[in-house]
Amino acid sequence: MPVPPTSPADRDETCRTGASPRDRGDACPGALRLHSAADGALARIRVPAGLLTDRQAEVLAVLAEELGDGHLDLTSRGNLQLRGLPSDCGVVLGARLRAAGLLPSDAHERVRNLVASPLSGLDGSGHADVQTWARDLDRLLCANPDITELSGRFLFGLDDGRGDVAALDPDVTLIAEEGGRAVLRYAAGPAGLRIPATDAPRAAVLAAEHFLATLRAHEVTAWRVKDLAPQHRPCMGALADRLAKAGIPAEPADTTAAADAMAVDATAVAVAADAATVAVAAGPGSAAGRAPAPLEAVTGPAPAPPEAPAQPQAVTGETATVPACGTTAVAVPAPAVEPGLVTGPDGRCALSVTAPLGRLTAGQWRLLARTAAEAGTGELRVTPWRGIVVPGLTRGAAAAWLAVLADAGLVTSPISPWHRAGACAGRPGCAKSLTDVRADAADALTDARPGGPRLLPVYWSGCERRCGHPSDGPWVDVLATADGYRVTVRTGAPDAPSRAVAPETARELAEAVTTARTTGTTTAAAPPPGTTRTT
Repeated sequence: MPVPPTSPADRDETCRTGASPRDRGDACPGALRLHSAADGALARIRVPAGLLTDRQAEVLAVLAEELGDGHLDLTSRGNLQLRGLPSDCGVVLGARLRAAGLLPSDAHERVRNLVASPLSGLDGSGHADVQTWARDLDRLLCANPDITELSGRFLFGLDDGRGDVAALDPDVTLIAEEGGRAVLRYAAGPAGLRIPATDAPRAAVLAAEHFLATLRAHEVTAWRVKDLAPQHRPCMGALADRLAKAGIPAEPADTTAAADAMAVDATAVAVAADAATVAVAAGPGSAAGRAPAPLEAVTGPAPAPPEAPAQPQAVTGETATVPACGTTAVAVPAPAVEPGLVTGPDGRCALSVTAPLGRLTAGQWRLLARTAAEAGTGELRVTPWRGIVVPGLTRGAAAAWLAVLADAGLVTSPISPWHRAGACAGRPGCAKSLTDVRADAADALTDARPGGPRLLPVYWSGCERRCGHPSDGPWVDVLATADGYRVTVRTGAPDAPSRAVAPETARELAEAVTTARTTGTTTAAAPPPGTTRTT
């Protein structure tokens, strides 16, 4: 059965059908198994923990230009996708990825799904630098032949204690604690095992092996832990025994209280941002208020930092409450990583930017690689929120480079209407889409006024499948129908009140989306089917 068309906003799952048995072959796309889409072949390149060198990033830019459509798509697992590829380019693509160190094991390439706290070690938060865990875990996965039995959807998560990655409910999660300890858990379950932090990567591999052994023992199939019925899920006691046999001491840990505390922390993520840069980003003709511009003309060196740059000032994300559909109060949590400057305790800065609608031109991507090479440590971190973090800049360079990235069309401010906005592939990439949702979303966002840092997420979908839409609420659903777009506020609760509006013109669509994002309400009930005009 072919995989449904994927999108840059894909959650690295080829469809959203809910919990289901693994009753067919794993068709999840990869770098060697390409997916056939309406606009050509699609390759998904796993980037464990989102970690890339500037040289690897440059290789990807070249591949996008020479083999693909000139763009790189970011997924919500910090992976990358190339679209518009020739159907027969697999051999060439694989060889070039291997040469760049992006394909260490052909057999394991689709199971290297690993997300980690992107700001770990950069902002003074968290209890451990989980990037070290990530490198060790990836090495252990690639050395284990049994792990290849995992599906391409199974997810490992490494959380440094701030709660950002744990909130994604990976299949196997490691959460750093104080005192050199870590908690190992499956999915979103409250039960976990407390282990020494030094054994965390090895314990994660053993947990994955235990999941596979549980499937065999119960004679069931499943893509992910959450797909299993409760009676078939891995037993923590048996996992503790497995860890003990491997020399890893483990004791029971109730993660409920810790999860609640991390959820509170996640709603108040502090991101340092230069005030002048934010003001520029929010102004007319800026990256916050205009459609992202292609970067093909940006080829020269970046401008030098100013002699006496303004000192970065902290912009703290707080939880805002907006009324949902006019009746229900909805808490809008801060994204785990917001765009802007991130200041560390050592005085160094990191740049955090997001990709407009989850997609970057090769030129924009190449500029990020240059930023890392010329001003940073040569490292880039792709985040599970379709963003990129460039660490290791001086305070003097950080504000200037952030301005350069804003001018190139990247999202650099949390008040930008482009922030937390996504879209499926749409036409021409997906044959099922009713329209070019990317172009329509860009038009609406260009006309939108800048808002506060707590705008609701918004997602444009070309059909009822809503591939890649946010997994929980609240969010604004902009759905293409045969009669035009329908705008609805989704709260995530099954019984929450919901109201839709069907705008009749492009301008009305932009206004309806802006109203829904800023107030959590739709402005009117949808008229009967067939009474709206195509936007």
